[in-house]
Amino acid sequence: MSEFILFLIVGFLAQAVDGALGMAYGAISSTVLLSFGVPPAQASASVHAAELFTTAASGSAHLVHRNVDWQLFWRLAPAGIMGGCLGAYVLTSFEGDAVKPFVTTYLAVIGLFLVVRSFRKIPSEPVPARVVAPLGAIGGFLDAAGGGGWGAMVTSGLLGAGAPPRYVIGTVNASEFLVTISVSVTFLASLVSGHWQATGILTQHGWAIGGLIAGGLFAAPMAGWMVKAVPEKALLRAVGILIVVYRYIRRHSW
Repeated sequence: MSEFILFLIVGFLAQAVDGALGMAYGAISSTVLLSFGVPPAQASASVHAAELFTTAASGSAHLVHRNVDWQLFWRLAPAGIMGGCLGAYVLTSFEGDAVKPFVTTYLAVIGLFLVVRSFRKIPSEPVPARVVAPLGAIGGFLDAAGGGGWGAMVTSGLLGAGAPPRYVIGTVNASEFLVTISVSVTFLASLVSGHWQATGILTQHGWAIGGLIAGGLFAAPMAGWMVKAVPEKALLRAVGILIVVYRYIRRHSW
């Protein structure tokens, strides 16, 4: 129960940031799971299992508030699905100990990126169509392989290209649900087919996954209020610093 409460708090805070800014749920959740010694593939699978529920809730909230750009959605989601499936397959092809340094380094880079991103002014211009599909494919791949990063990569990329923040955050959250389904199905297919030699993922980390789901579901409807209460730059910096500090601690504990 103590593990459930801990991850409920983690899931709440992660989803509050993700729902409001369009990024960081996977990065925060994966960072905490890795710090508990969960192998990268199991951490990513656990986070995406939780995201099946949280992205559905968050995406629905954005649909209700009409924050989704459907033209952008249909260019972004298919590319993200393909990248996510490939990332999950690659992650389950290697041993956890061999992959962990690359995954934690990637999360550290994401953390630094978020901190730097918090100091930049957010523009508002049309996004060139040619950048959407490659950005979605890369974001989906890194999200599956690193256990997080879809929002950090895609939201930041689209905002950097000049897209309106409201529609970027809403569209990225809505499309993440489809990406999460595809990644979760790939993990399941790898497990059933014997490509991925891992057992008891959901049961072994059941309390953690349950906490992430419960916290995320509770925070999803509150994202709109929380983004008004806490400045965007402060949230970005806090998340970025958290991930970078985690990477520093883990490096010195190996």
